[in-house]
Amino acid sequence: MYDPNNIFAKILRGEIPCDKVHEDDHALAFHDINPQAPVHVLVIPKGDYVSMADFSDRATPEEIAGFFRAVGKVARELGLEEGGYRILANHGANAHQEVPHFHVHVFGGTQLGRMISLPKG
Repeated sequence: MYDPNNIFAKILRGEIPCDKVHEDDHALAFHDINPQAPVHVLVIPKGDYVSMADFSDRATPEEIAGFFRAVGKVARELGLEEGGYRILANHGANAHQEVPHFHVHVFGGTQLGRMISLPKG
């Protein structure tokens, strides 16, 4: 179930400020308050979606296209195309999703290293 009181819902309603990078009809992008790379931006759809599965199931084709175009536009506008960047979406406890609102992280500005490391043992 979607929680309308999650922090991203409050940001979308203007109840909590953000350091905005991009906004259009389908998405809002802003700098992460706890960056994990020199560039760390969150891109969130403007609808009430919990996960990629939820978004891909319930969003309109226009919302889906508009959201992913916004992700690409943000990467270009931040100058990440040449050096490269990573996009990441977490879902659920095993992936450490912290906010129950579908979102994509855009990381860049440095060598990012391996995506994941398997536990030893």
